[in-house]
Amino acid sequence: MNTFQPKRMLVTGGAGFIGSNFICHMLKRDPDLQIVNLDKLTYAGSLQNLSEVAEQSRHVFIEGDICNAALVDTILRKYTLDSVVHFAAESHVDRSIQGPAAFVHTNVIGSFTLLEAVRRYWLQEKQWTSEQCRFHHISTDEVYGTLGPNDAPFSERSLYQPNSPYSASKAGSDHLVRAYAHTYGLPVTLSNCSNNYGPKQHREKFIPTVILACLQQKPIPIYGDGSNIRDWLYVEDHCLALDHILRQGQVGRSYNVGANNEWSNLELAQYLASAMDKRYPQQAPHDRLIQYVTDRPGHDWRYAINDDRIRTELNWKPRCSFEEGIDKTISFFTH
Repeated sequence: MNTFQPKRMLVTGGAGFIGSNFICHMLKRDPDLQIVNLDKLTYAGSLQNLSEVAEQSRHVFIEGDICNAALVDTILRKYTLDSVVHFAAESHVDRSIQGPAAFVHTNVIGSFTLLEAVRRYWLQEKQWTSEQCRFHHISTDEVYGTLGPNDAPFSERSLYQPNSPYSASKAGSDHLVRAYAHTYGLPVTLSNCSNNYGPKQHREKFIPTVILACLQQKPIPIYGDGSNIRDWLYVEDHCLALDHILRQGQVGRSYNVGANNEWSNLELAQYLASAMDKRYPQQAPHDRLIQYVTDRPGHDWRYAINDDRIRTELNWKPRCSFEEGIDKTISFFTH
């Protein structure tokens, strides 16, 4: 099996939801690992997400933009970085519909800037092999488009059919990563993940929105008729999957990461409302707060992931049950 041992890692977007959870996971897992965290600190990133590693000398935070080529070049060389785990992205679909330019700039141009920087540094200057460096690119299941009720889940062989400016910009960055692997021999891995949830998630995302609406006794907004379906994965299980892929994944290979945990938006809102009923019975029933709103333009109906490859090749599977994960998530947002 191919193995890679990161020593000095750049994490982009490490002040965001998944990135900050990943940094905490990796620093706990590997006592010798050094992490440089480059984050622009947009609305989606917060240093509060990194409070548990704020005093950790093996974590260096740098506020900056991945599109700043000079900054990226300087960081790579100053810290002799041997790996990049690339989270930094504009990721909210509604925002991409309202303002797509920022998504193309960050997700496509930013990824290109990183790829060019590591190509020059690792391959031309250092002449490192795949045992010495690695670029891991985090993508989304949304690049595959949408599924019907009886369609098989997305696999790594599914066609790319993105439907929103967000997913199109992520698809573009995926293609760039693959092209740099094929053309230049850059040692890359990729992952396409289903919807994440858990502590530190931005409040505009669906699960925090429902929890906070229940807490504040405000309407729970549900797009359309609430039938849209997503596969939900606890964030720590995603971090563990990324750890496996980075260290053991086959160079040039893509891995789908999911939980086989499909819920319609309405079912999930009702489940969360019921969970809040148990914590705050004096405000029950919380499902009375559900309110249907005008559907999102071009709203994909269903996402589902076939993650057989990562389960069989890398011996990964989710550890956290949905009930346990939701309980941890509610605890985070209600304390």
